[in-house]
Amino acid sequence: MQFYQHVRRRVIDRVMTFEPIGLMLFAALAGGLGLFLALTGEVVEGETHAFDERILLSLRTPGDLSVPIGPSWLNHAVGDITALGGTTVLTLMTVLATIYLLLSRQRAIAAFMFLSIAGGWVVSSSLKIFVARARPEIVPHLVEVHDLSFPSGHAMLSAVTYLTLAALLSRAEPYRSSRIFLIFTGILLTMMIGMSRIYLGVHFPTDVLGGWCAGATWAAACWMLARRYISARPA
Repeated sequence: MQFYQHVRRRVIDRVMTFEPIGLMLFAALAGGLGLFLALTGEVVEGETHAFDERILLSLRTPGDLSVPIGPSWLNHAVGDITALGGTTVLTLMTVLATIYLLLSRQRAIAAFMFLSIAGGWVVSSSLKIFVARARPEIVPHLVEVHDLSFPSGHAMLSAVTYLTLAALLSRAEPYRSSRIFLIFTGILLTMMIGMSRIYLGVHFPTDVLGGWCAGATWAAACWMLARRYISARPA
C-alpha cells in the first residue's frame, strides 16, 4: 500500500510539475512559428516598409542621419552589445558551454546542445536566402555588413544560442533560482542584441522581430525535445 501511494504521489508530482511547462513550451512554439510566418508574408509583400522606416528614422538626429540619437558613449556601448551576437562570440560561448557540460559528465545534453545550436545556424542562413531581403538603406550603417537582412542573423542566432544554452544548462542546475537566472539572462541578452541592430541601422525592426520569433521557436522546440528524451543525470 505504501509503495502504491509513493508511486501515485510521484506520478501526480510529475504531472503537476512538468505538464504546465510542456504546455507553455508548446504554446510558445506554435505562437512563435505562426507569428514568424505571418510576419514573413508581410515583409515579402512590402507591407511593413512604412513602419520600419519610421522606427529607423526616429533613432537618428534630424538633419544628419549619420548621427544616432543619444550621448556618444551610447554608440560605443551598443557596438559592444551587438558583438555579443556575432559569430565569434556565439561560437566561443557554444564551445565553452559544451566543454563545461562534458566535464560535468552531461554528455547527452552537451551533444544535443551543440547540434541544436548548429542546426539553428543552418536554418537562419536558409531563411535569409529564401526571403532575400536587402539591408536597409534609409539611414547610414554604423557597422559594416554584407549579407541579407531578413531575419536578422544576430537576433535569431543570439536567441538560438543564448536561449538554448540557458534552457539546457539550467537542466544541470539543482536550484530553481539558478535556473531562473539562466533563463532570464538568455532572454535579456537576446533582446539587447536584437535592439542594437536596429540602433546601428543595419536591420529593419521587422528583421529583428522575425529573428526573435524564429530563434525562440527553434529554442523552444529543442527544449521540448530535451525534456522528453535527454536525461539531466550525469552519464
